[in-house]
Amino acid sequence: MKTHSVGIILNGVTGRMGLNQHLRRSIYAIMQQGGVKIGEAEAIMPRPLLVGRNTGKLEAISAEFGGLPYTTDLDSALAGPDYSIYFDAQTTDRRAESVKKAIRAGKHIYCEKPVAVDLAGALELYKLAVNRGVKHGVVQDKLWLPGLLKLQTLRELGYFGRILSIRGEFGYWVFEGDVVPAQRPSWNYRKQDGGGVILDMLCHWRYVLDNVFAPVKAVSCLGATHIPQRWDEQGKRYDATADDAVYATFELEDGIIAHFNSSWCVRVRRDDLLTIQVDGTKGSAMAGLRDCWIQPYAATPRPVWNPDVPNPLNFFDGWQRVPEQQPFENAFKRQWELFLRHVVKDEPFRWDLLEGAKGVQLAEKGLESWKKRAWVNIEPLEKT
Repeated sequence: MKTHSVGIILNGVTGRMGLNQHLRRSIYAIMQQGGVKIGEAEAIMPRPLLVGRNTGKLEAISAEFGGLPYTTDLDSALAGPDYSIYFDAQTTDRRAESVKKAIRAGKHIYCEKPVAVDLAGALELYKLAVNRGVKHGVVQDKLWLPGLLKLQTLRELGYFGRILSIRGEFGYWVFEGDVVPAQRPSWNYRKQDGGGVILDMLCHWRYVLDNVFAPVKAVSCLGATHIPQRWDEQGKRYDATADDAVYATFELEDGIIAHFNSSWCVRVRRDDLLTIQVDGTKGSAMAGLRDCWIQPYAATPRPVWNPDVPNPLNFFDGWQRVPEQQPFENAFKRQWELFLRHVVKDEPFRWDLLEGAKGVQLAEKGLESWKKRAWVNIEPLEKT
């Protein structure tokens, strides 16, 4: 067996996303399965170095995974030749500067989104990576969710006919932190620390819309800070300076209209924390994180509006669940495997820093739309 040992600097593993999705469910899971199998006699084995700012947390995480090496000194980690990939899952406001250091050190880059707090910063990272000649990728995990993969399959099969509209609902109630502990970090609600649901979620919706449906041409966006005060991890009250909800409409190519509500101030009465309904001339589909339901034209009911009598139709009964036709792995792990193959075997990987910049662009244009209370066009970003 030929094994390619690949050193990866994992910066930000003391945070929820870095620990759970990237270390525990991706990198360590890949290690436990014997690496990324290239064939019968070849594999890629990740070799992580944990990086963070809290020594105590790093020590505990290291022990959980069998004594992985760790450090609080990012500069020394980047200086050595033993680690060829730099991964960043820090808070958004810290990401760009650390990624720049890694690019200058000649490391391949894989990072969470948003890649920067503004489009200029995101494009700078992309150009630096291209000029330095390093490989680069951005986490776009929702593309590998089972529900969205099923939607993409339906589209490729021509199931929808001409797509008319897309409606997305995302979010849940994030507790304020005074009586019931908050389930998201407090920096998410401080604009000065890179927080805000517009910057967070419009980056997701850009790559979902562009890749699964059609490129985004324009946006009309309204944000809100519904809960003005919250309590942080130390129980201290603070002012929420970032938006905690966004209501956005997108114009796509091919005449498709998409609307997404994203909120941390909503109580869930739907099939999942994220649901996306697609309506087309030949049929409709509604996907959650894992499941997908369809209603073709021939099985569409014919409701009649009459509020004076109980509705005789149970609208949920008219939908058919799409069966499981293939196994699905963790979405983050799947993209990690593709990136490792890209680095070692030079296989194609199109979800690069420019794609990350597109997400930041949409968030920036959404904020502009909110400020102007007007539609804002999205200009194409060209590869260098």
